[in-house]
Amino acid sequence: MSTVKDAVDVDVPVHTAYNQWTQFEEFPNFMEGVEEVRQLDERHNHWTTKIGGVRREFDTEIVDQLANDRITWRVVAGESQQRGSVRFERLDNTHTRVELTMDVEPTGVAEKGADMLGVIDRRVKGDLHRFKEYIEQRGGETGAWRGRIRPENPGAAF
Repeated sequence: MSTVKDAVDVDVPVHTAYNQWTQFEEFPNFMEGVEEVRQLDERHNHWTTKIGGVRREFDTEIVDQLANDRITWRVVAGESQQRGSVRFERLDNTHTRVELTMDVEPTGVAEKGADMLGVIDRRVKGDLHRFKEYIEQRGGETGAWRGRIRPENPGAAF
């Protein structure tokens, strides 16, 4: 399993950065290779991706979510194996550090080769930097979900 970790400072308040990240269906606007994200309920999303000509569909579950602090997820069904966490740190009233950590298990020869060449690492880091551009250009969030999701099994959180 490969771990990708990166952080970016965005020029928006913490609540704005967090609120935008809760808008999962907007992810194709800044995540390369993500064709669609459908939010199924408070905890579950269905993803469709196409990366390097390989199309994948999978479902994720939010396992821990605390407003203005963190969102942690894992894949629960489909052809992708990953889990991750995004954390939000207030730097001051108008700046936020967004830190993304993902564990990805490449499947298939092409994905394993791409991982060895650092393609997965660069893609995830690029998505984080495109999020910065997206939210700063907008100047505000497209929506918000401020609910709390607690881990069903606290030891299972990232």
